[in-house]
Amino acid sequence: MHSVQHVFTEYWPHILFVISGVASAAAAIHAAMTKHDVRAAIGWVAVVLFSPLLGAAFYLVAGINRIRKQRVSQQRAHTTIPQEVIHRLLVDDVASVSGAQFSALKTLGDRVSDFKLLGSNSIRLLDGGDETYPAMLEAIKGAQRSIALQSYIFDHDEVGVELAQALIDAQARGVAVRVLIDAVGAKYSRPPIVHMLEKGGVQTARFMRPVIGVRLVYANLRSHRKLLVIDGTHGFTGGMNIRAGFVTAIAKENVTRDTHFQVAGPVVYQLMINFAHDWQFTTQEKLSGPEWFSTSPADFIEEHGVPLRCVPSGPDSTLESTHDMLLGALSVAQRHVRIQSPYFLPDVSLVAALATAARRGVLVDIVIPGANNLKLVNAAMMAQIDQLILTGCRVWRSSGTFDHSKLFTVDGGWSYVGSSNLDPRSLRLNFELDLEVYDRALAQQLDARIDATISSAERITIRSLMRRPFLLRLRDKIVWLASPYL
Repeated sequence: MHSVQHVFTEYWPHILFVISGVASAAAAIHAAMTKHDVRAAIGWVAVVLFSPLLGAAFYLVAGINRIRKQRVSQQRAHTTIPQEVIHRLLVDDVASVSGAQFSALKTLGDRVSDFKLLGSNSIRLLDGGDETYPAMLEAIKGAQRSIALQSYIFDHDEVGVELAQALIDAQARGVAVRVLIDAVGAKYSRPPIVHMLEKGGVQTARFMRPVIGVRLVYANLRSHRKLLVIDGTHGFTGGMNIRAGFVTAIAKENVTRDTHFQVAGPVVYQLMINFAHDWQFTTQEKLSGPEWFSTSPADFIEEHGVPLRCVPSGPDSTLESTHDMLLGALSVAQRHVRIQSPYFLPDVSLVAALATAARRGVLVDIVIPGANNLKLVNAAMMAQIDQLILTGCRVWRSSGTFDHSKLFTVDGGWSYVGSSNLDPRSLRLNFELDLEVYDRALAQQLDARIDATISSAERITIRSLMRRPFLLRLRDKIVWLASPYL
């Protein structure tokens, strides 16, 4: 024993050096072999090699995506639509409803998303909080069996309290209610709305809530999904949080604009599967049975319905699903691509795809807010936007108040809407939920909305960018360097 202590005392620097070297080598090898993004791999290898032992320890805590492994190991489908209904609803031909060029995109979606493209859905565009919250409130008050609500932010304000009270009243009359709020998003609510809900008997959970610091290292992984499912048969999804700032009567001239969508048909089943999966991951409670998932074929049939599917994405088995769908959409575009995004920071491959579409002769219109609620993101956007303008894309800054809408349409026949922004956080870090829609009517409705925004917007040109003061452009470039972490 004495000799062991003597050896350690005498040679501890050498022992520490060997341990540090082995740990650093193991961590660097793991990063190089498991990271799919070369930038992430290079970054972690550099941290590990240039910060001996500490770098390896940090990688062990924050660099290994255990969340992905956990969620992949769970069974996604808690239950399934009856097979006889599936056969009636499967959509094979999208050329007749959207255009011949979208057949290849449908095949891509079949391979990217866990969900089939199913027909017989209805989808209704809701314009801002003025239309969305009353429709949600009416649906909650009419619920008979179950309510599942998920949001990034559920604010404790006039709108949030009204919706929370409706959920409490539904619970009191015997409706099963579950509310899931992101742990980071919940911090926007002062005081937290979860206290009111829990006091009222509503089962409420926070996604990725730290438990004695265990999940603290995953605070950067957030659920940005927004959905509401009533009785397993009709629902809402899109990009809107629950906040009074989206209501004109409350926010007045400072109202935030946005879009949301009311849906019915088999896509609601897919929404509910998404919620049940996230709820089980968070609480370990499995939601199943007719209370949450209707088994009546009549609940899935919408006359003259449209083909829809959910496309979930996030740092799990669905990593880069939305990224792949957008690349595919840009590759099949023939005439016109319209994009509206509050936070527009596409990565190199998306920039290349947009540039290629523009150079092929496709008219590419990109609308970003003139007034942005995140100043650092706005600075990064301004630093990067010249890459698109130089290749022929048209970029517009909207007038008026901040617009939080996330809209993507191609050739007036295909739409992609939901919670995803076109930035690194949405495309790689957040858990997002979007809808792929094959319907000319909705695409043209969204096109008209975007075109109306463009009609009063300012077009950004290389000349207008160069007229900005040098120090301002330098600041934007410095912020842009940190854009993957904004």
